[in-house]
Amino acid sequence: MALGGLLVVLCVLGYAWGAVRLGDRVQVLAVARPVAAGQAITAADLRQVSAAQDPGVQLILAGQADQVVGRTAVVPLVAGTLLTPALVGDAAFPPAGKVAASVALKPGQYPQGLANGARVAVYVSASGMGSEGKPAPAAASPTASGVMPAVVLGVDLAGDGQGATVITLLLNDSDAPKLAAAAGSVVLMQTAPGGN
Repeated sequence: MALGGLLVVLCVLGYAWGAVRLGDRVQVLAVARPVAAGQAITAADLRQVSAAQDPGVQLILAGQADQVVGRTAVVPLVAGTLLTPALVGDAAFPPAGKVAASVALKPGQYPQGLANGARVAVYVSASGMGSEGKPAPAAASPTASGVMPAVVLGVDLAGDGQGATVITLLLNDSDAPKLAAAAGSVVLMQTAPGGN
């Protein structure tokens, strides 16, 4: 009988805790359909969803939809993504301090299944010819200043017609000269959503 009473008390406490947690939910904006990077966001691209309030995550409230419509997606947005201020930008694209660049890569130079919106680390091999016509020694590290973070804007499997896939990246404008001057190969490695 005591065990039964304890079970009832635990059930009541569990229900009360669940009700309190559900009470911390708010209506926020989510992506209703895929939006390409640089594309203007329309009302049809948005939907309202219920999400738990978290002080560490800045979500856009459903009542602020008019502040989002007409602005552009900073990165490719997939359906179901909860919108944050960092994902939408001004009408100009690419955003200030960023550039869009395309690279033609062969299989093995990028992860299979790479999709729009993926975060990647760009490694550039500084191989080339030395001053005497001999191959220059390979660099000890991928780049002198480290790995270049980027976001995938597009993956064109049709590629360049010579077996390479053309991948368009959004990266820091300070990294653009390193990518453009790469005499050797470029390798992409996918990183975690919050990773570098």
